[in-house]
Amino acid sequence: MPLQPDDLARITATTLAHYDRNAQEFRERTWDHDVQQNIDALLRHIVVAPPFSILDFGCGPGRDLIAFSRLGHRPTGVEGSPALAQMAREASGCPVLHQDFLALDLPPESFDGIFANASLFHVPAQELPRVLRQLWASLKPGGVLFSSNPRGEGQEGWRGERYGSWHDLPAWRAHMQAAGFTELEHYYRPEGLPREEQPWLASVWRRTTPVA
Repeated sequence: MPLQPDDLARITATTLAHYDRNAQEFRERTWDHDVQQNIDALLRHIVVAPPFSILDFGCGPGRDLIAFSRLGHRPTGVEGSPALAQMAREASGCPVLHQDFLALDLPPESFDGIFANASLFHVPAQELPRVLRQLWASLKPGGVLFSSNPRGEGQEGWRGERYGSWHDLPAWRAHMQAAGFTELEHYYRPEGLPREEQPWLASVWRRTTPVA
């Protein structure tokens, strides 16, 4: 059965309330994670001259905003949790938009790259086509989107107080291509481990085909 508006509202409210209540713990648990491989994967595919305008989609407490700033780029965050958004502003000094992923209001054709690290899996599968089209529209022509999501086989639902969707590579490709993106590369993380010990699917995409 399709999720109804009340279901989507509950998914958003419950998931964001979890992040708000646990904002400090989440920061302490994730701040030292090494995502340089993912940052490099986004940046190497952007073809315009730097500095790049980058949207950190689901920026959390601001770790990657700081990383992009230190590299000389111009990052903007978007975050659904008010507590994490405020942490990100204070830590990075960057602009951070407080927006629900299911109610985005992003400026059109404004970003050279989008960094969606461990964030898009919170979008219910039925809403993903719309959200991806909105991200497509916020990229400049030829812009690049990086995503990293916990991989799975199409499962969707609650894990504790957080809602998520787990896609395999063919399903993720289908979503991205339908939204007007062309694949540039994909890999699994953490690097250097057997595939069964790599729960994250990372992929990089270019805005190409106009969305109908």
